Amino acid sequence: MAHALGAPAAPALLRNSNLDADAVRQARVDLAACFRMAARMGLSEGICNHLSFVVPAGPGDRDDLFLVNPYGYAFSEITASRLLVCDFQGNVVAGEGVPEATAFYIHAQVHKHQPRAKAAFHTHMPNATALAMLEGPPLAWAGQTALKFYGRTLVDEDYNGLALDEREGERIAKALGDTAEIVFMKNHGVMVLGPTIAEAWDDLYYLERACEVQRLAMQMGRPLKPVPAALAERTYQQMREGDRESARLHLESVKRILAKEEPDFMH
Repeated sequence: MAHALGAPAAPALLRNSNLDADAVRQARVDLAACFRMAARMGLSEGICNHLSFVVPAGPGDRDDLFLVNPYGYAFSEITASRLLVCDFQGNVVAGEGVPEATAFYIHAQVHKHQPRAKAAFHTHMPNATALAMLEGPPLAWAGQTALKFYGRTLVDEDYNGLALDEREGERIAKALGDTAEIVFMKNHGVMVLGPTIAEAWDDLYYLERACEVQRLAMQMGRPLKPVPAALAERTYQQMREGDRESARLHLESVKRILAKEEPDFMH
């Protein structure tokens, strides 16, 4: 199911890019924590699926670099130092190995064409992917957790096989529009976009939870009871007000748990 991108390109010239900056080191640790907790929760799939984040750039630094997991490693094996730094052209500029091919072709194009998407988390997590396999809208807006995503979702109906070239990655990136942050990729999986690692993680976690309880409710053999649109919008706005801080604290709790039980993720 996974495909290597190919032999690593020669390291690209790091024009004024400080990859040892504190902000970059923190991004590595935060992203590695997301991989580890996603693995614990069963959100990964073999050595497939990818989480990426645009490398924090200071004044004059390059803005076309992103962190991503290397091909051949499960989420549970990822550490801060194991993450690759790639550019939008396919060069590995720091780290050992190469990204999985679809990781590069999807994530590079998303980051290139959607500058608002600093974080891009793509998984085949089971409950969200199951809803992406059904006809019609994936979320029914019948549970409070689902309302976190009200008005923020987009459904990509045009499954086109594996993303093994820039054209498919570009098509996905442009299909995202200007506002969508949660993408159900029909017959495929989901992608969560965010301005920070913490916010992308928070959305990924709660999206799977929302999909899980909807799937359970659908198995009861009774009709779902959707929340009226006006109330759904109001509830979403209430949630949105504290989302950034809640997401930050959520990721901090993840790192505390991992620091006790899997401290190697930071290395």
